[in-house]
Amino acid sequence: MKLLVKKLNKDAVLPSRATEESAGYDLSSCGEVTISPHETVKIPTGIAVELVDAPDSVMLIFARSSLAVKHNIAPANCVGVIDTDYRGEIIVALTNSSNNSYTVAKGERIAQLVVTPILLPDIEEAQSLTETKRGSGGFESTGR
Repeated sequence: MKLLVKKLNKDAVLPSRATEESAGYDLSSCGEVTISPHETVKIPTGIAVELVDAPDSVMLIFARSSLAVKHNIAPANCVGVIDTDYRGEIIVALTNSSNNSYTVAKGERIAQLVVTPILLPDIEEAQSLTETKRGSGGFESTGR
């Protein structure tokens, strides 16, 4: 399996893992962008990617915990999905849930890219489903 990365901007930073044990590749901003309080901004990374020899896989964009915990900056959609046939620029939509503006510096690590297998079951319409103890109990139905 390979992840091919094309720089679309001279200031783009190639994704990299912080340590040998890191599950994700850090994605970086290719420009300086200020995010006002309670605003969502699309941050360009300046890269496009192609996942090679990885059938039934997906690339997911997750928050960087340091941005989320220290500055209340996290991906707007919680987890971004990059389908393996997408060839456009990777954009990370970040939301500032704090009361202070935050400036993303050029080259700053803004999110993590994780490659993972996906399951693609066949869809079949059913007239009924098997009964379980929980049944259709939703939020807070287990008492936890």
